[in-house]
Amino acid sequence: MQVSLNSSILTTISEKTQTKQDTLLNKNNEEKLKEFSSMSAKELSNSYFLQFQAQISAQTTSNSSAQSALSGVISGVPSNLSEILSGLDLSSIGYNGTAIDKLNVDEASALVSEEGFFGITNTAQRLSGFVLSFAGDDLEKLQAGREGILRGFNEAQKAWGGNLPEISQKTIDKTLSSIDEKIASLGGNVLNVSA
Repeated sequence: MQVSLNSSILTTISEKTQTKQDTLLNKNNEEKLKEFSSMSAKELSNSYFLQFQAQISAQTTSNSSAQSALSGVISGVPSNLSEILSGLDLSSIGYNGTAIDKLNVDEASALVSEEGFFGITNTAQRLSGFVLSFAGDDLEKLQAGREGILRGFNEAQKAWGGNLPEISQKTIDKTLSSIDEKIASLGGNVLNVSA
């Protein structure tokens, strides 16, 4: 009798808790809906562009940091390698291979070779392709993506503690060149974009 009474009490408490959680969730959703509905089209667009910039910036940081770390593995492991690699989600950019800090020199060299996952061409295509496919022919989006690329590159440099290795410099140049070509073909000007 005691067990069924306790079970009944627990069920009642659980149901009341769930009801309160559902009420709070609905209230939060209603508040968010009101907030979004009161935003102007310009505010929504700006929010969307900022999110896009953050995504491309994170991808650029991951790619540039990984390239730099691989260069470090090849030329002698930098003392801050684990710090550079911490927080990078390489699977988000499509890399699911051996952890970079576990690679030997030959494996690292293969990854940064011209055909390698982190080679200049493949990395530049990954970064510019993300921007170009998302932005299409929208100059504002292209410029926001370009700015995100530059921000991510600057973040990678900060993590590296100075100028990134030559491979990363060449990759960013190639990435920006592709985006700049598209902007110019649409009559845009890359000089008015700042990072």
